[in-house]
Amino acid sequence: MSENSSLKNILEAILFAANKTLNLEALFNLLLEDLEVSRADIKAALNELMSDYQPKAINLVELASGYRFQTKAEYSKWVNLLWEEKPQKYSRALLETLALIAYRQPITRGDIEEVRGVAVSSNIMKTLQERNWVKVVGHRDVPGRPAMYATSKQFLDYFNLKSLEQLPSLAEIRDIDLISKEVSAQLELMEESD
Repeated sequence: MSENSSLKNILEAILFAANKTLNLEALFNLLLEDLEVSRADIKAALNELMSDYQPKAINLVELASGYRFQTKAEYSKWVNLLWEEKPQKYSRALLETLALIAYRQPITRGDIEEVRGVAVSSNIMKTLQERNWVKVVGHRDVPGRPAMYATSKQFLDYFNLKSLEQLPSLAEIRDIDLISKEVSAQLELMEESD
């Protein structure tokens, strides 16, 4: 077995067994003591693995926080048969709030309320933070020092994004209804494949 093939097999086994996403640095540190490989060697082997898995029902994907194996969304109907729990449904208000945070971050709750024209429920912000999709990234320097919210790496991972640049541009979206529908559809697909 060639050294590159061996490295690919080792990485495949590690990522398959991991119960979390692993980034390049974590993989390098795991292999550092036993193998003489560079980060470039690991990245090349990961790229080959991603290519190897492309035609299969399971893919190796690179997300904001690293690499993980996941089933293709088109097989979620059958994978979901493994779980009795129904996917969680999210309200239009929650999805609109999430979309505003994703596209206008950092943003305060007051800014969100101004755009939406209604108050943002504390439960919505609590749910988004409990899901680790948004986080407080600072406080605006105005009276009351309101919290400023932004999306997290978990948000990117959940929606299979490497970066915010992969979100559709606002020029492609006419209004908040379209953003909400798109996020809602993506959420449903992701909840079905979880």
